[in-house]
Amino acid sequence: TCDTGDQQTTAAVQLKEAAATIVEGLRDVTTYEGEDAVFECRLSQETAQDAQWFLGDVPLQSNEMNEIRVQGTRHSLVLRKVTLEDCGSISFKVGQHSSAA
Repeated sequence: TCDTGDQQTTAAVQLKEAAATIVEGLRDVTTYEGEDAVFECRLSQETAQDAQWFLGDVPLQSNEMNEIRVQGTRHSLVLRKVTLEDCGSISFKVGQHSSAA
């Protein structure tokens, strides 16, 4: 606010959060059947609420077979006790950015 005594004007500052980007992408994983497969990537910022993991085209959620973790800017997916049916493309998407392995 600027106040000159008989006149006054006011302005506001508005901030938009910058979109998160992937700064460290996924890497291919080779493991044995029955073992766990771990995928990790790192984002440019912690506040990426629209992040999503996929196996092929199927979105994944944390459950007894898949563990999804977020620690700061690091996002990880653990596929527990993989089988031959788990072979394929794993992808991670946040906003307009994606990484696959």
